[in-house]
Amino acid sequence: MSTELPVRFVEQQDWLEPVETGVQKAVAATFHSAGKTGRQIQNALHGTWLGHPLHPVLTDVPLGAWTATLVLDAMEACGRNDCRTGADVTLKLGLAGAGCAALAGLTDWHVTDGKARRVGIFHGMLNLVSVGLYAASWMARSRRNRSAGRGLAFAGFAVSSAAAYLGGSLVYGKQIGVNHTGAEELPAKWTPVMNDEDLREDKPQRATVKGTSILLLRRADRIYCIAEVCSHLGGPLAEGQINGETVTCPWHGSCFSLKDGSVIDGPAVHPQPSFQTRVHFGRIEVKSKDQE
Repeated sequence: MSTELPVRFVEQQDWLEPVETGVQKAVAATFHSAGKTGRQIQNALHGTWLGHPLHPVLTDVPLGAWTATLVLDAMEACGRNDCRTGADVTLKLGLAGAGCAALAGLTDWHVTDGKARRVGIFHGMLNLVSVGLYAASWMARSRRNRSAGRGLAFAGFAVSSAAAYLGGSLVYGKQIGVNHTGAEELPAKWTPVMNDEDLREDKPQRATVKGTSILLLRRADRIYCIAEVCSHLGGPLAEGQINGETVTCPWHGSCFSLKDGSVIDGPAVHPQPSFQTRVHFGRIEVKSKDQE
């Protein structure tokens, strides 16, 4: 059986369409209603401040804690009653970590679309089931029904493993959370890209250098240049909105500095590669700022 069959099955579940749309709109509306504070919270949950998506960092907490619960429960079932306290503590730690991971994951998910959105909502639903099973396990343990508690925790681990599989598909298959500019080749030497006279004032222009799409903008006596493909999900920055010394991606609203490619607002967490520029014999030339 192909390892892609579970993902394809999820992608074909059209009944999820109204669920996806409704949840996505609700999350967006919640952040929007909070104004500037909502934007700051959204950036924090995306991991803009970290330079790396926050969600996969947080998922290590519940997955690691519940793996420990599984091992300790198995030892208890074999007669090691001294493992009970450790199993209970790691179960509760996993529940706390799952809440934080869910907030970050939901924030990332609401700025996805297409098949990734479908797989993402199913991934989230499985995680909710897993949390429910672990919460039920906690209740069973508190009522001194250790056997039922262990059984519910085992079921929770199985469901969370399935959810983790779909999460891996989102990253490695759908490229959610990866840097979409990471593989681009940047020129180490001054490289001509276009005639100086062809770049008009305040009009973003797309060009190509060494197979890499770049965005050029002339403003007064300065020419800005950053990678044109948005690091978030590959949106076309040349079609985005220019505001001062920033450009906003038309797909999901990531905002970057034209001066150095740094992220001003998420959902992007990876900066855009930026370039030095000069006019040489009537031609605009660029080279990577990493070569300064």
